Amino acid sequence: MHVMIDLCVVPLGVGISVSKYIAECEKILNDAGLETNLHAYGTNVAGDWDDVFSAVRRCHERVHDLGAPRITTTIKVGTRTDRLQTIKEKIVSVQQKLQ
Repeated sequence: MHVMIDLCVVPLGVGISVSKYIAECEKILNDAGLETNLHAYGTNVAGDWDDVFSAVRRCHERVHDLGAPRITTTIKVGTRTDRLQTIKEKIVSVQQKLQ
């Protein structure tokens, strides 16, 4: 099943800046071949359900390996069965309506 998620991984106990941890997660998502769109408070991720959630698990494992004792993650999940839609298509659809 194809899934699109909004992922926000927040390492706890690592200080104020978390960008180095987020960069590691972005590498994992990209290396998994998933469609991604980084934004200010998270990342949209699209792909096969198992591939997406396997990558999320690897993000957690990597962030813990980098020294974060705790992680809180927020995930919004969307699926649809009528057609396959990309992240870019969703954004373009709204942008066209703004013109």
